[in-house]
Amino acid sequence: MIADLDQLIGNCVTDVFGTMLSMVVEPQIAGPMKSNGDAQIASAVGFSGRMTGVVYLYTSAKFGRKIAATMLGLTESEVGGDDIVNDVMGEIANMVVGNFKSGLCDRGYNCALTIPSIVRGSNFTIEPISNTERRVYQFRCQDRPLVVELLLKAGEDESTR
Repeated sequence: MIADLDQLIGNCVTDVFGTMLSMVVEPQIAGPMKSNGDAQIASAVGFSGRMTGVVYLYTSAKFGRKIAATMLGLTESEVGGDDIVNDVMGEIANMVVGNFKSGLCDRGYNCALTIPSIVRGSNFTIEPISNTERRVYQFRCQDRPLVVELLLKAGEDESTR
């Protein structure tokens, strides 16, 4: 697997949050992923090629609204319904994974992106498929948790078919 994967994903998250939202993201020591029962948003973008996987960004629905307001230059009360928050969180995930994909391509692991998807809820579990490497990264942003989960496995490159 890629030697500097942890640094790559960390750089992608901090770069997107810093550039697009002017928010500082600080890595934390990874511990068990847990929710306090608050509504959560999981934004996901998959990719395939020589590396295949999915990157999930998890945050509270409340912090997702703050992120949406910041990205759109609005106050939190001006942000409409959940659809706007979902769109923004999907776009943030798309940008993080776009940077990640570029980093993979720079290392010789060509891959393509898929469409972002959003899951909302207060109690859900995501399980990796077999033969998949799973890594969890925890961050703090504006004193709120942000968790990034990476599911990754070597895939079949389009050029070898």
